[in-house]
Amino acid sequence: MSGKKAKDIKVSSLLKVQAIDLSLQGNDKKEVIAELVELIARSRKLKNKKAFLNAVFEREKIGSTGIGNGVAIPHAKSKAVKSFIIAFGRKSEGIDFDALDGEKTYLFFILASPDEKVGEHLKILAEISRLIRDKFNIETLKKAREKKEILKIVSRFERSEK
Repeated sequence: MSGKKAKDIKVSSLLKVQAIDLSLQGNDKKEVIAELVELIARSRKLKNKKAFLNAVFEREKIGSTGIGNGVAIPHAKSKAVKSFIIAFGRKSEGIDFDALDGEKTYLFFILASPDEKVGEHLKILAEISRLIRDKFNIETLKKAREKKEILKIVSRFERSEK
């Protein structure tokens, strides 16, 4: 990502079809995070999957990334990450993710960031937060039938933000 300013980093450019799972199998927070990290690992942008997984669990100890409205954004900065990558997962039945509102969580965006890229990490988290602040986007993400629909929803939102 060198050469790109942080404000130019789009969620849509970091989320790829192969990093989307519309039917997560995990039944609890730990299992779902492990599945999401596996999606990240498919991108080949991790140097060490286990180290990144541990970084995400450590981040969760600070406070739940279940932000409410059925959405969680687990994330971590780690030396195990080569470059930024986002994965998306959905669990139709929802799980208890220790969300701030106490409700079940259905949608998961996970962000993997290189350890030294603090500013960009925060800006990407803010972009994801803006996307899911809109209840219409949340409902649309819940109903999408295909992985490519997820990408279209994200891209459409980014275009409308200009």
